[in-house]
Amino acid sequence: MNTEQPVNFDPGLVKTPAFVVDEGLLERNLEILADIKRRTGCRILLALKCFAMHSVFPQLHRVLDGTCASSPHEARLGREEFGGEVHTFAAAYSEDDVRDLAATTDHLVFNSFRQFDRFRAPAQAQAESLGRRLRFGLRINPEHSEGAVAIYDPCAPGSRLGIRRRDFREEDLELISGLHWHNLCEQNADCLERTIGAVEHSFGPFLARMDYINFGGGHHITRADYDRELLVRLVNDFQQRWGVQVYLEPGEAVALNCGFLVTTVLDIVQADGDIAIIDASVPAHMPDVLEMPYRPHIIGSGHPGEKRYSCRIGGLSCLAGDVAGAYSFDRPLQIGQRLLFTDMAIYTMVKTTTFNGVQLPAIIRCGAGNGKLRVVRTFAYEDFKTRLS
Repeated sequence: MNTEQPVNFDPGLVKTPAFVVDEGLLERNLEILADIKRRTGCRILLALKCFAMHSVFPQLHRVLDGTCASSPHEARLGREEFGGEVHTFAAAYSEDDVRDLAATTDHLVFNSFRQFDRFRAPAQAQAESLGRRLRFGLRINPEHSEGAVAIYDPCAPGSRLGIRRRDFREEDLELISGLHWHNLCEQNADCLERTIGAVEHSFGPFLARMDYINFGGGHHITRADYDRELLVRLVNDFQQRWGVQVYLEPGEAVALNCGFLVTTVLDIVQADGDIAIIDASVPAHMPDVLEMPYRPHIIGSGHPGEKRYSCRIGGLSCLAGDVAGAYSFDRPLQIGQRLLFTDMAIYTMVKTTTFNGVQLPAIIRCGAGNGKLRVVRTFAYEDFKTRLS
């Protein structure tokens, strides 16, 4: 989002490139989520696929009920570092996956009845041998699209995600504790309202047989224009109507507008206009800019032509398309100048790579209220080398 996030620290004190996550801004989001929980009794999980900065998990754990994972590694991280409940969903599991997940996961959600039939017994046996209780869920596909970008739409034609109504086996639900769907992406509560209608139309006969229903993620609950009153009404009405516990598993809403990628201008070259080269890389450090795609906001910038000086911002890798976008500024950029990309806590740190061997950004926490910077993690040559052979 092109939001001018408050900068509560001195960028000049940051050795770049670096991700800086503001604990005070995180707390602001947590207060909103805590209010939703208080007013509805719903449970909220942190989606680790979006934000997995485990050094702030103690702060998040005070409000959130646990984590949702998409792999054995994420589930283990949630169990060991976050605590609370661990829910896991993947499009498919291997035998090794199930063995690992039985030791870490509380709710194992399957994408097909074939996988459920194959793995429920060994998963249960493995969990019981460890003195654990394992509950099972199924992901459904409401076949109702709200997403604007096809690659992020789990209900698009041909999607491999979720069981469609025509493939749903109502006679095999004795061991199923919950149903899960996910079809939103950075969207408001009106999209959820329409989705609930689609789910009730197709899967209504099975909802009251469940202990819980997971509304998935994609709810931009902490965004300024999000209709939280509608969300509260939808959750309360659904829980009362079907007698189930509702779960939400936002990732972006937890850390929305809480993080920055701080970079330095290394050079300015002429390429049909000025292009500033920074000490970060779009494909390595901001891959969603190319995948989504979108144009990330830079503090103090405008759209091309909006301010006096226009240029493009490019990364230092060899990829020709390593370009963040076109921007304008009040005055020409200077070599050595800091540029701050906003909303960089979500889907950034979890996706960074060492493409080209470029330096991975450090991870820094900004203290709430005092702007004190604490370096949590730095990366070096060994981090690049050890992930290769």
